[in-house]
Amino acid sequence: MEPTSGSGRNSPHSSEKYHVDHVEAHNVGHEDVVTAAERGHAATDEHGHVLVDLDPAAEKRLLRKIDLYVVPTVAMIYLWCFIDRANIGNARIAGMEKTLGLVGYQYNTLLTAFYVSNILCKHVGPSKWIPFISFGFGLMSMATAFVRNYGGAIAVRFLLGVFEAGVLPGIAYYLSRWYRKQELIFRLALYLCTAPLAGAFGGLLSAGILKIGSIGSVKGWEMLFLVEGIITMGVSFIAFFTMPDHPSTARWLNAEEKALAIARIKSENVATTEVTDKLDKVKLKRGIFNPNTLVVSWTFLFVNITVQGIAFFTPTIISTIYPHYSTIRKQLYTVPPYLVGVVFNLLIPFLSWKMNRRLVFFIASAVLPIVGYTIFIATTNPHARYGAVFIAISGAFPFGPLCNAQVAINVLSDNARSTAIGWNVMIGNLGGLISTWSYMPADGPNYHIGNGLNLAGNCTILITSALLLLWLQRDNRHREQVEDEKTAELANLSEKEIQELDWKHPAWRWRT
Repeated sequence: MEPTSGSGRNSPHSSEKYHVDHVEAHNVGHEDVVTAAERGHAATDEHGHVLVDLDPAAEKRLLRKIDLYVVPTVAMIYLWCFIDRANIGNARIAGMEKTLGLVGYQYNTLLTAFYVSNILCKHVGPSKWIPFISFGFGLMSMATAFVRNYGGAIAVRFLLGVFEAGVLPGIAYYLSRWYRKQELIFRLALYLCTAPLAGAFGGLLSAGILKIGSIGSVKGWEMLFLVEGIITMGVSFIAFFTMPDHPSTARWLNAEEKALAIARIKSENVATTEVTDKLDKVKLKRGIFNPNTLVVSWTFLFVNITVQGIAFFTPTIISTIYPHYSTIRKQLYTVPPYLVGVVFNLLIPFLSWKMNRRLVFFIASAVLPIVGYTIFIATTNPHARYGAVFIAISGAFPFGPLCNAQVAINVLSDNARSTAIGWNVMIGNLGGLISTWSYMPADGPNYHIGNGLNLAGNCTILITSALLLLWLQRDNRHREQVEDEKTAELANLSEKEIQELDWKHPAWRWRT
């Protein structure tokens, strides 16, 4: 099969050049797409030139269908995942510490129990595992309503983390099986925006649940865990029936749509013959030992110090800003900053998708938390500090889709992508672990240590992102210069060895 006219290098911009009519069942374009979708067939040549044209209109229809069937389910799972993780912050100011007799640093230790298990569970698959673990953490959230002491709370929180550990990397990996590299970031944003939405909705939901009073012996803060845990289990049960493993097993796609979905993913990955390839140790290592993955995961560590710190301590911070307000009013004051965060969590990835750039948005987004935490450190004015919460959240939350997309699109194989995302989230969870000790009781009410840590972290993000952008651009120029020489060497390699090159393939170019 010869490269089609107008096909370009496997680049961020090549998707703009695909044209083929899929209406006629027997035309050449349709047969090419079917061939490219078959196991053992690549959709590019050794130079990364695309061997099949794809009709933009057919792709647009397919994209709408995938968006409709895939994104809502994973978004609902992550929404309740984040609510179940962060509702402990709402429960804290509703009397949980007093009921359980928590003193000193025991609240911070309770948060830490969640993250130790996250680190241990760094790699999961997407299939039915995601609904299963979501049901598990819903069950553990509900169980929290019945703990009566510190030891019981530690045990349940640890088990919550065991079940919840694979959700973020699992969903990110799952979506990467369905979307083009350029499309992925906004779809990640569509489900990750539920994190700030969970903060807003969680505050409103907490205020509403606390007004119910009690159900049997369950009352007060216990109601938060009972009601929210039950809802989470219901969502996960539905997900068992709505989440196919990948396009080839989707009952809501016809044969032609399945072929198109597979071919378009292959067309962006040079030398790739299978979208979901078999376990390969070399490819797994390629995902982790990838310069882009290593640097972005280091960045994601600092991102999570801020993001998870916001999730756990925003109710506490607002309580110190407005100490004389009622508990219900404090809960409601956590809502507006998160709503603004939702807007930025969609706006920045949307612009990134349309511009097909990510690292410039890393740099721009880091500026906002830097400004926010500078305000926290510089003044004790309650209105200024409340405004700083808006600024910090607006810049911090877009990093979820930005970092995971930057990692996912800079590997080729399914194996490498699974470990790259898993590694990124695992290192990011170290930041989450650090965040649980960033706002210490002795540092209140102004929390200079916690705010200073977040300021330094976001300065590190800004500098690291700028350096990564410069290095990737420089390496792309070098790859361009030596491509012909390196491509000639591929003749001495087997097909398996060529596929195992992954991002080391001479035709590959970094996406920035």
